[in-house]
Formats: sequence, structure tokens, C-alpha cells
Amino acid sequence: MDMDQALQTFILECHELSEEMENALLCVEQQAADSPERGETINAIFRAAHTIKGSAGLFGLDQIVAFTHVVESVLDEVRADKIAIDEQLVVLLLSCVDHIGKLVGAVEAGLPEADADTVADGAPLLEMLRRYLAPGAAGALAHAGAPVERIASAGSEADVWHISLRFGADVLRNGMDPLSFLRYLGRLGRIAGIVTVHDAMPAAPQMDAETCYLGFEIALVSGADKAAIENVFEFVRDDCTLRILAPHSRISEYLRLIQEMPAEATRLGDMLVACGTITRAELSNALAAQGAQAQELPLGAILVEQGTVERVVVDAALAKQKQVVEQKAAESRSIRIDADKLDHLINLVGELIIAGASVSLIARRAQNAELAESTSTLSSLVEEVRDSTLQLRMVKIGATFNRFQRVVHDVAREIGKDIRLVVSGEDTELDKTVVEKIADPLTHLIRNALDHGIEPAEQRAARGKPLQGSVRLNAFHDAGSIVIEVSDDGGGLKRDKILAKAIERGLVEPGRVLSEREVYGLIFEPGFSTAEAVTNLSGRGVGMDVVKRNITALRGSVEVDSREGVGTTVSVRLPLTLAIIEGFLVEVGPAVYVIPLEMIEECVEFSADAGHDYTSLRGHLLPFIRLRDLFGVEGQATRRENIVVVRHGTRKVGLVVDTLLGEFQTVIKPLAKMFNRVACISGSTILGSGELALIIDVGALLKNVDGRPPQQLAA
Repeated sequence: MDMDQALQTFILECHELSEEMENALLCVEQQAADSPERGETINAIFRAAHTIKGSAGLFGLDQIVAFTHVVESVLDEVRADKIAIDEQLVVLLLSCVDHIGKLVGAVEAGLPEADADTVADGAPLLEMLRRYLAPGAAGALAHAGAPVERIASAGSEADVWHISLRFGADVLRNGMDPLSFLRYLGRLGRIAGIVTVHDAMPAAPQMDAETCYLGFEIALVSGADKAAIENVFEFVRDDCTLRILAPHSRISEYLRLIQEMPAEATRLGDMLVACGTITRAELSNALAAQGAQAQELPLGAILVEQGTVERVVVDAALAKQKQVVEQKAAESRSIRIDADKLDHLINLVGELIIAGASVSLIARRAQNAELAESTSTLSSLVEEVRDSTLQLRMVKIGATFNRFQRVVHDVAREIGKDIRLVVSGEDTELDKTVVEKIADPLTHLIRNALDHGIEPAEQRAARGKPLQGSVRLNAFHDAGSIVIEVSDDGGGLKRDKILAKAIERGLVEPGRVLSEREVYGLIFEPGFSTAEAVTNLSGRGVGMDVVKRNITALRGSVEVDSREGVGTTVSVRLPLTLAIIEGFLVEVGPAVYVIPLEMIEECVEFSADAGHDYTSLRGHLLPFIRLRDLFGVEGQATRRENIVVVRHGTRKVGLVVDTLLGEFQTVIKPLAKMFNRVACISGSTILGSGELALIIDVGALLKNVDGRPPQQLAA
């Protein structure tokens, strides 16, 4: 990994750590002050800030280090129970997380330092942070905007850490500079002694200039903790051997260090003395005592027999070591993949499916049994490749849901309401592309629920509701789709008010009878609003139409269910993936259409009385739509028509077609811009014959039911 790649990794991890800090800060308010969970949450916030600071220092990003150091100092006081974390401090720390994001954003944009305005934005935050620190600490941090050397704690002379460091052979090839780690280590305190180890260096003729042969024995005087020292070497943890002995360690710990490096044992003791970590007398006495034991026992047994540690301590240490090894093994099984590479792979798989369909068609026409068998095997393998490839892009929606905790927190404070966000179904998976594109519509739906849905506290009290309102986010799979529900326990939609506003604006003819679903659907009309006052959040009639347009662009649908005085639920139904689906081919005259397979309930033979647009399906009334009439397909229907029964949510409808052609792996191709407004069609696909087939949007089709004649579309 070169430095550019390492910097990109740093930026990505900073964004992840900032998100972790934000989520933890939002959770800590809801935890009891004396609960173990709260202590763990505060520690997690501190570790995230500390890691950001340490990694930024490795790249010489002094502005990030200086600002985060002050944040870290306040968090350290919180950890020590010297500062109580309350709502005011949480809000301040959330603002600090935002500022760190801006500083990292400047690095991401290729700027060596943030602009003056961004730096100035951090000044008042630093001032408020220093008010939480003791006078002595505030004075030590008075120059927080200065280079890191000025603010690093020197530690006490008694706090001497010993660091045994051996760099791996590939450190230089990976673009890392060993000395940069030592320079940053010096910022944590004072390097009191250092011995360079280069025993592994071969003779000059055999030496490789790109191979690192260096190691160091270091005595560090610092008030930092072990985690802080380990984080200095975070980017080379896999390319180095690192052992850290804490201040006031027992002599047996130093003996263990010598035993772990038998090849250097003869010199390592001298190095420890040269560093000033231990004295010559202490080393001599310890080696003499160790040599008196001739029995070849494991180190743990020796320490127990010496009385240095108890057996339970050794067992606990071994268990912890095993846990760490297993954790590292699990981490090594995961890799980061660039999203563009996955998109390219999906495109290639799509082309492979189209090519496979063409080969299968040729095999059937050739009536060659061996070729047909081979193409069948190929189709099965392609299907497995398709499923595995699509699974690579499936991510849990929980990360997106957690992002809205901050939205609810900030908006609730802005409008003066006490509201909490309840999340469920966060383990539900869907395509990464869908997750990215649904975030903005969900944001608007949540903000709308906060502003319009949840009533003021006095109204809730009058209705016998809890003073704290709640907004719920829920996700679940249903019939091959994902359903995301945004619900609130507020006042609900006022049906009569919506209908009156729609009539006033000419959206609905006076006297027309609409179902509740149709009335509530009017809120998605452009410019429609029943708000009596315009606020910073809503009331201008913009937003809900954009929500619907964006969801429709994802081949999804949105519905509203509301009870006045009880609450409102907005249900968003989306496909699991936007690239490849299982389809079912049907033929109407010369045209071929694709129906998403997961929406099909069954196929039955057509039977209905003349002039009716419904039939009886096992005693239940089933409305149907003739695709020939809907799409204006010319010609006469076949003598034996069929009905494809489809379901969308809780509604069923039949689609009357001429011929059933069977299942087909469908690669979705977007329509050209001039066809974007064609109703009931969500895309197209290429058949094995090279012909084009249109993909039917079942959700849009269902809007043509409810007792209204289908609108004929241009052929």
C-alpha cells in the first residue's frame, strides 16, 4: 500500500469513526448514568476520537490532531467521572464531530490544510471545550491550534514505557517510512533512550535496498496509555512485531521479552540497560534467578512457580490471547472492494446472462441434445454467479437507519419537541445502490413526521398520550421486495382538510368520491401543503412530490395510511436490486413483456363474462387488466387467453395476456429519456433473440384498478 492508498484508507476510516462517535453520543443520553453500558459507550467515543487523532498525526495533519486532542481531553475527563456528560455537552461534542468531518473533507478534497473559514468555525468549539477542563488543563491546551509538539504531554519521569519494535521486510515497499512512526511517537512524550537493531541486515552485496532490516528498543517517558502507543503503529501493525511493557513492570516481564527473542537474547538485555529501562544489577539478578531453574517449562508455568503471577491470571491471559487471535483471523477474512469494481462486475454478469440466453435459444433451434445439455449446465452456473455477485452488493439498512438518529435529535431540538427514534429491522439487506438513493426520501419523510406528525406536548397531554413522541423506522422483506415504514404516533392526517385543499386547487373535481388511499395520496402532488404556517422545515409544498418521484425512479411505490389522532404510517416498497431480476415472459400479439417473478401469485386460464373487467378466482372477486387494451396492441386476441395473477402489497390483480412464455433471467436496461414518462413500464431487457422486451411496473398498473377504466397508452 503506497501513501496515497493509505491516506484514502485513513479518510474512509475517519468517516466511519465519526459516524460511530455520532451514534454513540446519541445513545449515551438514553442510558442510565450508573449503567455499565454507558461507561462502555463513553469509552467507545473516546477510542474513536483517539484513533482519529493518532492516524491524523501519522500523516502530519496537525489541524485535525490539534482539534481532536482537545476533544479527546474532555472525553478523558468524562471517562474519569470528573465531567458529567449532559445534553449540553452531547450537543457540543456532536458539533465537534461535524467539524472533524469538515477537516477530513478538506483532506479528501486534496487540500493540505482546511481553509481559514473552516478553521475559524472550530475556534468557538475549542473555547467551549476548554471551559469543561480544569484550569491547569486549559492552560496546557491554550495553544491547541499550534503544532502537536506543543500540546503533547511529556509525562512524569516515573512513567517509562519500554517498546520493542521490529519492522517487517515489506514496510518500505508498502510506502511506509519507519522514522515517521518514531517522530510521531515522540509527540506522545519524550524518547529517553533508543537502540537501533540491524542484526538482520546482510552483507552489502546481498542487501536489497527496498527491504527493511530495522528494529528499535525504545524507552518512552509519557503519560499516555498503552492503547495510545499502539495506535501510533496502527498502519504497520501487520508489518511489524510490537511489544510494549508498561511503567513499573516486573522484572519477569522483561525476562519474558528476552525469551521471546532467543536470537537476540544475548544483546537484548544490554539494549534494555542501554535504554535506561532497567539497571544492570536488576538484569543480572533476574538472569541468575532464571538460570537456576533447569526445568523446561512453558513461560506461564515458570511465572506461576516463581510466584510472580497466579494460575488464574495466566489462564485468563491465554484465553484473552486466543480471543485476539480469533478476532484477527475473522478480520482477515474481510476485504474492502471499490464500488466501481462491483458495478463493472454486475454489468459483465448482465452481459453474460444475455449471451447465455442467446446460446440457449440457438441450442433449442439446433435440436442438438448434447449442446442443449451443455447450455443447461451453463445457465445454472450463470445463475449461481449472478446470485453470488448480487449478494456482494447487499448491505444491511441499519447503517442508514442509524444516520437518522442525528436528524431526529437536531430537528427535535430546533422545533422544541421531545421525540425519540425507534429503529427495527436494521438487519434487513438490500442493494447498496438502493440504500444510497433512498436516504434522501427517507430524510424528508422523517422530517415531515417530526414537524407535521408529532403534536406539541400540551396537545399530547390533552389527548392522554406520552409527552415524548416517537417516530419509528422499520424494514422487512415481502414478496421479493423490501418495505420500509416511517410511522409516528402523532395527530394523523386530516382527510377532510386534505380533500378540501385539493378541491380548492383544482386537483379533484367537487363531488367526486375518493377512497382514503387516494385522498392521502394527494399529499404527493407538486406544491400541495395544508400547513398554516411556513417553517424552516416544511409548509412550502415542496418535497413530498420529490420523495415520490425519487422512489418511483427506483421502481418503487409509496403509500400512506393514517388515523386522525392516532398517527401516520408511510410505506415505501422497493425492489431488492436494480440490476438483475427473475422475470416471467408473456406475449401480447407481437409484443413480449416481462413481469417480475416475485410479484406473480399464479397463472390461470382466462374466464369472464363479456363486458366485465373482473373474474371469480376460487370464490373471490379478482379485477383484471387487459394488457392488449392498456398498451394499445393491435390485432385480435388468441382463442385461449391467460390471466397472470400478481400481488403488490396486499392488493391482487390479474393481467390478461395471449401466451405464457416462462421464466427468464432479466437484465434491466434503462429506457431512453424520451420514454421516461411512459406509465406502467419500469425498464427494458434484451431477449436471447436480440429483441427488446419491456418490463411491466406492477405498482403503477394497480393504480388503474379501483373501479376506473385503464388509460390506454400509446403503442
